[in-house]
Amino acid sequence: MKLAKGSTPWVSVPMLLTAFLAAAGNWYMSAVAMASFAFMLFFHRDPDRIPLGEGMLSPADGKVVLATPERVAVFMSPSNVHVNRAPLDGLVQDIEYQKGTHLPAFMNRAASNQQSRMHLETDDGEIQLRQITGTLVRKIVCYVEPGDRVARGERIGMIRFGSRVEVSIPEGYRLKVDRGDKVRAGETVIAVRSS
Repeated sequence: MKLAKGSTPWVSVPMLLTAFLAAAGNWYMSAVAMASFAFMLFFHRDPDRIPLGEGMLSPADGKVVLATPERVAVFMSPSNVHVNRAPLDGLVQDIEYQKGTHLPAFMNRAASNQQSRMHLETDDGEIQLRQITGTLVRKIVCYVEPGDRVARGERIGMIRFGSRVEVSIPEGYRLKVDRGDKVRAGETVIAVRSS
């Protein structure tokens, strides 16, 4: 199983703790550590993805909690893959970090939570992608920096332990998803150019 970039410490610590506790004969705590190890492996998985058609891709796995002609927001539960991907080809203009609240990420008021805002210049104009933290751990990891060119579906970062990703929709695109839809990063087409 492929793991997300930078996840080794998150996975190796409970693995080593499991082995240490088992060697010490503490089977109960060893089982707890083993469960933590299994969760970390599951949470940090990073499967390869292939786009399911032309158009703008979902930047995150999860459930669509907001779908308007201007913006789509995807809530990632702990069971979703948390690696985020570029919705379109483009150039990273800048990335801004913003402090904020720590509301549950499925709430629309979570748009004011701690977040990282990426501005991506595409052939269809600038889009903004926001990685927004939830209530736990609140760690945003960015794999790219200003000046980098990214390909549609390329891994651009991840958020740990409950979060949401919002992306603006360029002018001239129409939505292909509705609120409540399940989407997969780098695979599900969320918007297409209007004909």
